Amino acid sequence: MTVGFNSIPSNNHVPLFYAEMDNSAANTSQDSGASLLIGYALPDATITVNTPVIMPSADLAGKVAGRGSQLARMVAAYRRVDPQGELWVIAVPEPQGGVAAKGKLTLSGKAVSSGSVNLYIGTTRIQANVATDDTAADVATALAEYINALPDLPVKATTIPPGEEETGTVLQLTAVNKGVTGNGIPLALNYYGNASGETVPEGINIVITDMTGGAGDPDIAHAVAAMGDTIFDYIGLPFSDQSSLRLMALEMNDASGRWSYARQLYGHVYTAKKGDLSALVAFGDALNDQHITVAGYEPQTQTTLDELVGYRLARDAVFIRIDPAQPTQSGQLVGALPAPVGQRFTLTEQQSLLSHGIATAYTEAGALRIQRDITTYKLNAYGVSDNSYFDSETLHTNAYVLRRLKSVITSKYGRHKLANDGTRCGPGQAIVTPAVLRGEMCSIYRQLELAGLVENFELFKKHLIVERDATDPSRGDVLCPPDLINGLRVFALLNQFRLQYNDETA
Repeated sequence: MTVGFNSIPSNNHVPLFYAEMDNSAANTSQDSGASLLIGYALPDATITVNTPVIMPSADLAGKVAGRGSQLARMVAAYRRVDPQGELWVIAVPEPQGGVAAKGKLTLSGKAVSSGSVNLYIGTTRIQANVATDDTAADVATALAEYINALPDLPVKATTIPPGEEETGTVLQLTAVNKGVTGNGIPLALNYYGNASGETVPEGINIVITDMTGGAGDPDIAHAVAAMGDTIFDYIGLPFSDQSSLRLMALEMNDASGRWSYARQLYGHVYTAKKGDLSALVAFGDALNDQHITVAGYEPQTQTTLDELVGYRLARDAVFIRIDPAQPTQSGQLVGALPAPVGQRFTLTEQQSLLSHGIATAYTEAGALRIQRDITTYKLNAYGVSDNSYFDSETLHTNAYVLRRLKSVITSKYGRHKLANDGTRCGPGQAIVTPAVLRGEMCSIYRQLELAGLVENFELFKKHLIVERDATDPSRGDVLCPPDLINGLRVFALLNQFRLQYNDETA
């Protein structure tokens, strides 16, 4: 018998027809991981902390993690951009001994004309109508009632009458989650300005004190351990403290982590940081990891950092699931509010950020968009400049290629015998040789080339090595040299104009 059966015995004597199923040549699927968001739930939330939970909707996130919590708001931001993709969350406890950030509005005076006060807490506008002769206390009370009636906001409000330390009525805002992340909740008056009719009524004076005083970073060790061996291709982390990033880098590493030969889970971590140019450059210089992307935003960006992580993670997931090699640049972070005009990074500053390992964004017609998703990897083990992992799409493309190779090899040759090239064997035998494996590798590469993920097939074929291991006869060794396709990042044109062509023959 030359046909290799898995189930039908060779000594069967009972007539007549027998058939067994073999799907080894039919598998065309591709492993693809879900998205994962890590963040704070409210202390009294029902969600189990440090446990992966599938999260199909923002409504469910608000129900189990607590409305207004960091995790619920991240899910809401994610779902505005990616309503269908598979999303998981892990709730982490607030830091022990943590302190909630606080901000305030100090109001004084009396309105001499009617109008409205437009306070922006993140991307949400809080509008209090003001009538003539309304006092500062009236306006503060109206704002507090409006804020506390919106359970999805990241803050709660209280009013404090004038006292010894305050000359006006204070509207105090307190973050619902403790920790330093609360310091990043942006507050603004009249974000859209006079052109949109947003002005403070005459006679009312308002001074904003930004959110500050939040203290405590989370311990995400248990959350990282809870990820186990579940595949998460897109991991959103709202914490950018060194301890959290170190734990994520350890989880993702090439030697023993998710990118190691032993685990082959892959994935990429996306986080965010606000700051001026010098602060972000210094932050980027302190990191050097190909599996982490830090998106840098202006200090005045009118979106919370945790929601920026949710928006960007979703946009990357939508694009990369379709094509891991296609650049994510220009992807809109639907729902995010950028920094106001005049307070955004210039082209020169964006170039500096990208040179120091910080991914960038830009604003076009009021919409915040991805400019370039790079990793923090800049130097090799010897401290020499290395651009091999510059763009995060390179990691996602490599993961796709490796998963495709694994899918085909394990499906078609999972129970084959290994023989030398030239071995005589009957047709249908479950025997594979280095030459057969080489042909399979070339066939897969052609398919990947047609899919627009790799290029230069002839050079790949020339440099491909497939051989039987010299000391282990049951092992095949392969040097796979794919030439990953590149994104169009820069289009450089020399506009060599003329006022008139004088040479009629040219």
